[in-house]
Amino acid sequence: VQLQASGGGLVQAGGSLRLTCAASGRTFRSYGWFRQAPGKEREFVATLRSTGNRIVYADSVKGRFTISRDNAKNTVSLEMNSLKPEDTAVYYCAAGNPIIIFDSAPEGYTHWGQGTLVTVSS
Repeated sequence: VQLQASGGGLVQAGGSLRLTCAASGRTFRSYGWFRQAPGKEREFVATLRSTGNRIVYADSVKGRFTISRDNAKNTVSLEMNSLKPEDTAVYYCAAGNPIIIFDSAPEGYTHWGQGTLVTVSS
């Protein structure tokens, strides 16, 4: 199983970026995005179930970010709008079979992409 994240870059505050995670191999119950800023712990951003019946966002991105999945292409995307400097981080996609209480925790995921850097300038 491999996860390949892409789409990061430099954007001005208020701008938009779209991250994509291409997954190869098996299908998992949940796919998520996490991020890690310099000197900080990895934090949850968003997750969705493959069935599409559960989507959760961190409060800090709710209303600005949208997670989606293309089952035919086996990709998971994160559309990020109204970006803020505090969104600057390395973004990681993840896949796993967490139970609901762990689907916003890194420990719930068994497979990780390599990360893609998002830098938001003020």
